[in-house]
Amino acid sequence: MLVNIHKLKLGLFLAFAFAAQLPVQGQVMSLSQCIDTAMVHNRSLQIGRNNIALSEQRNKETKASLIPKVMVAADYKYFIDLPYQLMPMSAFGGPEGKFKETQFGVPHNIGASIQVAMPLYNPQLNGAIQTTAIASELAELQYQKSEEQLFFEISTLYYNAQILHHQLGFIANNLDNINRLAGNMKLMKDQMMAKGTDVSKVELQMAQLGIQQEQIFSKYDQVMNTLKFAMGIPLYHDIQIETDISYQRSIEYSNSAITDIQLVNMQNRLLNSELKTLSNSRLPSVSLYGTYGQTGFGYDQSPNDFLKFFPSSFAAIQVSYPLFNGTVTQRKINQKRIEIQNSQLQLSMVTDQNSLLIENARRQRIIAQRTVENTVAQIKLAQSVYDQTVLQQQNGTATLSDILLSDNVLREAQQTNTSAIIDYLKADLELKKLTGNISNRN
Repeated sequence: MLVNIHKLKLGLFLAFAFAAQLPVQGQVMSLSQCIDTAMVHNRSLQIGRNNIALSEQRNKETKASLIPKVMVAADYKYFIDLPYQLMPMSAFGGPEGKFKETQFGVPHNIGASIQVAMPLYNPQLNGAIQTTAIASELAELQYQKSEEQLFFEISTLYYNAQILHHQLGFIANNLDNINRLAGNMKLMKDQMMAKGTDVSKVELQMAQLGIQQEQIFSKYDQVMNTLKFAMGIPLYHDIQIETDISYQRSIEYSNSAITDIQLVNMQNRLLNSELKTLSNSRLPSVSLYGTYGQTGFGYDQSPNDFLKFFPSSFAAIQVSYPLFNGTVTQRKINQKRIEIQNSQLQLSMVTDQNSLLIENARRQRIIAQRTVENTVAQIKLAQSVYDQTVLQQQNGTATLSDILLSDNVLREAQQTNTSAIIDYLKADLELKKLTGNISNRN
């Protein structure tokens, strides 16, 4: 089932690769479009798909060991000196215990044969087939884990880019306000209604905002370059993100089998399969083999030169049974049992840790949601205070320090609200990851 799902996904990816084009300059891309682009062009996922194909080929290679093997062999020998044999002289009426050397054969020997071998029963081979099949499923899960990690990474980068983009917008608005304030202060100074230090304070505020703007611009470029790298597209491509931050109230996610737990379970299956293969290595193996060939003998001296061929064939069954290998197999079995114990402990640890992280993520999301609601009210209040302070300053009942202070309060409230929304989205994303709903883009 898992393999079929992967093949369906891979087919969709390949279809998208032919239909989709790389982002054009200045193209505005949503988070979903960034993820879809990464699914096709991210090199880590490409390596993962290659690893899946590699594991499938290994499984097919192991299964191919059950297919009969056919081999053709041929050789030619020319004896400069024919081999000697000792013949008992008693065979020709001579005394017992006496031997006479003699040469047999002809100088030209030709051999050609076809050999066939096929395993009938091999417990180690059967275990290897099962193990490679599980390893193929493990590669599928590892690819799914890479997908989820990439989804999480791109989403986080996208949110970071959004918050930096909004911070740049806030700074631009604040610079506009400061510029207007600076113009008013210079006019008031010319009319002897403000001090030179008041103008200097406004100019200092402008300089600080300019430096902050440059720093955020630099951070924004770094985040966008990292995002393009994760998407697998060249850094010179100019892409834009959606500026509107999608904020929704909390929804509860049902707990699904997360990939980390599935990976540990699959690794446990793999270890048990390897243990079974080691145990079965003590069983006998049976194979069938046979050969059919022709053997040629030739003599090249006249007048009795000749070249004659004679058939040679046989079929056989071979049984192999390991009696004793120095307790090596038993030591390997003991090691594998310890690995299985560790795998079971790891499963228990990952399960408990995931429950803890889910609880913490839920609490973090609740706090972030409350912070968002509080900061919305703070922005309205800070904006009202700023407008009133500007009006009071124009009427001479508020000082420049009051305006700068209210401006700072408004700016902090705006940035806190944006940061709170992003924190909520990140906490929600973390909770989706921990509950196994990371692939759900709703």
